[in-house]
Amino acid sequence: MPIIVDIDVMLAKRKMSVGELADRVGITPANLAVLKNGRAKAVRFTTLAALCEVLDCQPGDLLRWEPDGPGDGDGNGNGTAQESGASVPAGSSPQ
Repeated sequence: MPIIVDIDVMLAKRKMSVGELADRVGITPANLAVLKNGRAKAVRFTTLAALCEVLDCQPGDLLRWEPDGPGDGDGNGNGTAQESGASVPAGSSPQ
């Protein structure tokens, strides 16, 4: 997934443990670990706001976008996907 979660970076900067952050935010350490390790499919804005409040940071300090690699967008940074196949005129063979 091209969204990278940098909670561990902020935890290190604030010299805070995962358990302490989970307690102060009001989520379980297991759910925080899922988010921290990039396995979460979504995050509630209320949770993101609580993380930012406790860590004294902005959402962009916790989340960033990086493309996966080739085929992940059109290269223009707008996130639109290209078709994987090319149109081949009748009577021609694909290369």
